[in-house]
Amino acid sequence: MNEVAFLVEDAAEGGFTARAHGHSIHTEADTFDELRLRVSDAVQCHFDEGAHPAVIRLHYIKDEVLAA
Repeated sequence: MNEVAFLVEDAAEGGFTARAHGHSIHTEADTFDELRLRVSDAVQCHFDEGAHPAVIRLHYIKDEVLAA
């Protein structure tokens, strides 16, 4: 496996959540820097030694509603 992609969103209670596409990996953190570390740790724990993806992608989605 070459890469794993995460959908990153703002958490309702503050901070961020991240969920992997196609894998049962999810985590959350208060800051984006902390989230990067937690995602990396979660990926290391999820995959067997030698099977870690070379690339971890974080796709940050932020919906904003603007008044017309």
